[in-house]
Amino acid sequence: MSGFVADASATLPWCFADEATPATEALLDRAQAGEEILVPAHWPTEVMNGLIMAVRRGRIERERVARFARDLAALPIRIEAAHAPATWDAVIGIATGHQLTVYDAAYLELAQRTGLPLATLDGDLRKAALAASVGLVET
Repeated sequence: MSGFVADASATLPWCFADEATPATEALLDRAQAGEEILVPAHWPTEVMNGLIMAVRRGRIERERVARFARDLAALPIRIEAAHAPATWDAVIGIATGHQLTVYDAAYLELAQRTGLPLATLDGDLRKAALAASVGLVET
């Protein structure tokens, strides 16, 4: 399987010009070229929460959230089903072993399970991925 796992920190900059970097734009280019992005079930909620917080802070208009959501829906993003009880132990082990939130541990678990590299701007998650020998997409 080709593609990569992406967390919200790697995808939200696509909505905010002041947060975009050449690396995050390269991720978007890869997705627009058809490369699949794999995300855990909580990713849409995390992304939409980030957007709504930006609306509340006056960074963007509500209409921009709707447009961005449509743009995301047009990308080859595959949302994994919610974790089955059989994977809870793995996620909990990653969270406790690397001092991560369960949300971040879910991204790392997905990357480990699929063998795909992880795209994240989160420093703690990047360190955990390196410690777990999970490849990183340069962001």
